[in-house]
Amino acid sequence: MLLSSMEEPPVKNKRRRGQPRLSVLERINPNAAGIDCGSSEHYVAVPPDRDPTPVQSFRTFTSDLLRLADWLTTCGITSVAMEATGVYWIPIYEILEARGFEVHLVNARHVKNVPGRKSDVSDCEWLRELNIVGLLRGSFRPSDAIVALRAYLRHRQTLLETAGIHIQRMQKALLQMNLQLPVVVSDITGVTGLRILRDVVAGQRDPHRLAEHRDHRCHASTADIVAALTGHYRPEHLFVLQQYLELFDTCQAQLAACDRAIEAHVQTLIAPLAMPPTALPGPRVTRTPRARDNAPRFDIRTSLHHLTGGVDLSQIDGIAPYTALRLLSEIGTDMSRWATEKHFTSWLTLAPHNKISGGRLLSSRTQPSANRAAAIFRMAAMSLGRTQTALGAFYRRLAARIGKPQAISATARKLAILVYRALKGELVYQDPGADAYDSQQRTQALRRLRQRAASLGFALVNRQTGKLLSAGIS
Repeated sequence: MLLSSMEEPPVKNKRRRGQPRLSVLERINPNAAGIDCGSSEHYVAVPPDRDPTPVQSFRTFTSDLLRLADWLTTCGITSVAMEATGVYWIPIYEILEARGFEVHLVNARHVKNVPGRKSDVSDCEWLRELNIVGLLRGSFRPSDAIVALRAYLRHRQTLLETAGIHIQRMQKALLQMNLQLPVVVSDITGVTGLRILRDVVAGQRDPHRLAEHRDHRCHASTADIVAALTGHYRPEHLFVLQQYLELFDTCQAQLAACDRAIEAHVQTLIAPLAMPPTALPGPRVTRTPRARDNAPRFDIRTSLHHLTGGVDLSQIDGIAPYTALRLLSEIGTDMSRWATEKHFTSWLTLAPHNKISGGRLLSSRTQPSANRAAAIFRMAAMSLGRTQTALGAFYRRLAARIGKPQAISATARKLAILVYRALKGELVYQDPGADAYDSQQRTQALRRLRQRAASLGFALVNRQTGKLLSAGIS
């Protein structure tokens, strides 16, 4: 039967009175906007009821960014979401944060799962909708003072990497002239190596005269150095060697200036803080450090002890003072930003990412990440392999069982937990030693063996004494 235009078609499964309506996504945050950041302009989307033109574009000049902030204020916006796109988001993030907006810097992977958004306009609208319904989580960003320290230390790391490239180029120039200095000298930028390189660049070609620059601590003999410096001093390679030596010296001068800036900034961080209630403990006993190290030349331990309110992270094995300084520049000193240590290790991507389907564990690999703090923890874990510490014994036990890559991640996670607890004031770390850790593992292994033997109707016997191992004997 045909229905007239005035009649309503029959509705299947009509909702009864009092029955809850099928819910859509709740508008948790109606005063939300989304920004798609770009190199030359930003696209901003506000709710359609706030402005006749809810999507507008603003250039990246400072005056336009201030006008963007004014427009958001006029529209009654309190929360803004933007993707972490390169470094284009930093100026607008700082301006909006200074204006009092709640700014969410979100991971692009978390908002790109739905296809069909192929323009800047649709991107900012999608960010706005996700922000309104509360489906976005902001990325961690430390306080402004820590961000400045992080910028200094990241730049310092870039200078170190650049200096390393120049060293490699110098080694290549030496090998092209068959000057085997890198073979007899472990570090061509050490005391002996730099003396020889500067004399070669100055015009000295006699290997015996060059060998006189040998430092008394050098393991190579004078005869070995003379043999290594007998080669073909070609002018084109000497020119390259001179150029890269000058670049290396420039990097060293920039490193010294950067260290002074870092020290000055750390002093400004600790100036308003009260003195810590506990005294700085003695330094952890380690191997004798090298004469040339990549760490800054000021007293890092005392400054960090003051900055953290009496916590000395360098007491944890594998974490040197410079490592602790780099860690604090990435994670800050306020551990309340993470609810628990599990949240902290998950943010570091050091926790297993379990994929479960149908009640089965499909995968538990850690997620790939460019988290710099996680990389620092992994480097610290790698340094524990040959130490006679509890953490070193933990690493060796796991490396023998599951392999070194997984053991590094597991040890890095344990280090992260120790740092989290120390910064929260829940732990004063003291290394029990490798022997104590091995004894604890032996006790646990015996307990499991006794339980297994008892379940099968057997008992464990000490082969040396012939006595049964009771529950109280380890």
